[in-house]
Amino acid sequence: MPLVADGFLYPTNNCLTDLEPWQILLYAIGFTLMTTAAYAWLFDSISTPWARMKAFTFASMRYVPYLWSKIEAKLAKTIDEVKQHIAPYVPGQKYVTKLPNDGLAPDAVLDEISKMEKLAETDWKGGRVSGTVYHGGDELTHLITRVFERCAWSNPLHPDVFPHVRKMEAEIVAMCVDLYHGGSNGCGAVTSGGTESILLACLSYRQSGYARGIKYPEIVAPVSVHAAFEKAAAYFRMKLVHVPVVETTRKCNVAAMAKAINSNTVLLVASAPHFPHGVIDPVEEIAALARRRGIGCHVDCCLGGFLLPFMDEAGYSLAPFDFRVSGVTSISADTHKYGFAPKGTSVIMYRSQEQLHEQFFVSPDWQGGIYATPTLAGSRAGAVVACCWATMRYMGRKGYVDATRRIVGAAKAIERALESVDEIFLYGKVEVSVIALGSKVFDIYRLGSMLSARGWNLNSLQFPPSIHLCCTHLHTADGVVERFVDDVKECVAEIIKFPKQRTVGMAAIYGLSQSIPDRSLVTEIAYGFLDGCLLARPKRRGLTRMVLT
Repeated sequence: MPLVADGFLYPTNNCLTDLEPWQILLYAIGFTLMTTAAYAWLFDSISTPWARMKAFTFASMRYVPYLWSKIEAKLAKTIDEVKQHIAPYVPGQKYVTKLPNDGLAPDAVLDEISKMEKLAETDWKGGRVSGTVYHGGDELTHLITRVFERCAWSNPLHPDVFPHVRKMEAEIVAMCVDLYHGGSNGCGAVTSGGTESILLACLSYRQSGYARGIKYPEIVAPVSVHAAFEKAAAYFRMKLVHVPVVETTRKCNVAAMAKAINSNTVLLVASAPHFPHGVIDPVEEIAALARRRGIGCHVDCCLGGFLLPFMDEAGYSLAPFDFRVSGVTSISADTHKYGFAPKGTSVIMYRSQEQLHEQFFVSPDWQGGIYATPTLAGSRAGAVVACCWATMRYMGRKGYVDATRRIVGAAKAIERALESVDEIFLYGKVEVSVIALGSKVFDIYRLGSMLSARGWNLNSLQFPPSIHLCCTHLHTADGVVERFVDDVKECVAEIIKFPKQRTVGMAAIYGLSQSIPDRSLVTEIAYGFLDGCLLARPKRRGLTRMVLT
């Protein structure tokens, strides 16, 4: 008898003595499959066991008829309210759902647009909207429309047919690389917006990880990072690991980031600034961590892309955040925000061409010829590229410095004025253009709702509950800052008369969503919102909106 029979394997051998060889083989295969499944469940590369356990628990509720019927009824009512809010029925409004036989004359088309424009209730031109519209002035608008007309049919996919657009695109990238101190090796591409820039950066690092033998690449980023990184992880089968921020400053907790790095990590992310509270992460510390661990470091400058490079000249000191920082390997910056270009352009920049090449797509064997694109899209609007180039040439460095001085100045003026309001507080310190408000006394969404009733359109945030105003060039007009501060103070004074009063309307729905443990239900509410956006013929019931025609 083998020696192992007296040791560890004896009980196992004894249990198998009555089994046929084919049974032992089947049991071994079954045990292996069960063990593999258990390992995959515990150590899944995409989500945590706790997240999957919660998803399973709440998904199981759908099989409890009485409980689920209650949830479903409430969910349906909420979704219906969201749809009615985003796409209300307007009496007398014409809804086109079929292509008409006869086309309209140009004047008739413009007349239809004029009628639809009356649906808008928010005065964005008066500086009542947070971010959203990054207006560079009427003169620039007129220039952009003329440039668009001249390049309306151009397509960068065909540089041989439209060499002037190719040149413009290359010059946009070169100017941006220069602004971010990319040096002679710096490179990049023009994208359709910040989300695509972020997607491409993540794709590039995923490909680099694959080349190094990493099967399940991971991104480590602060919880305040833009949702586009979550989208990239979902699209490209990566894992996004969120780390906390420091509560007092709202900056990335670098110590927590260091602990989250493992052998699968291909990218660390810093925001400059991040969208929720407008705070700049400690780029130098994050980049140094990435350099020590031999991984990439992306700085998301999409929001502050054309403010941060001009801060020093505008009189606001700023720690290094760009390619001057050793360890920073890529940067995304939106030209269609504070760059004042029309919507549809952003730039992704890399320290080296090798990293840029990882985002390229090439199909060498396609029957239609060799197909190669630098970004996600094939055909692209050359007119948008031309308008971006024209905007940057029109503004010049002095124009951007002046705009930065005024915009950041407006944000800091609001910060100083609101510091005296005891019932609210500011998240972090206003570093660039965002003022984020919270309250320990009342539901902050009540303030957002009351400001909406006064014509303001602010961003509602969550985890923690907060609202913010993102200052743009429109907020630098005479009286806008003062009007906003006065309205906030007056609304707060009204709220604290009944501080525990419940929030109603859409603000209440937003607040409620944070308390729902099953996040799939929140996703269904979001589906309702998106369905409403695509609804061509609103239902004749519930909320209606009267429009003067």
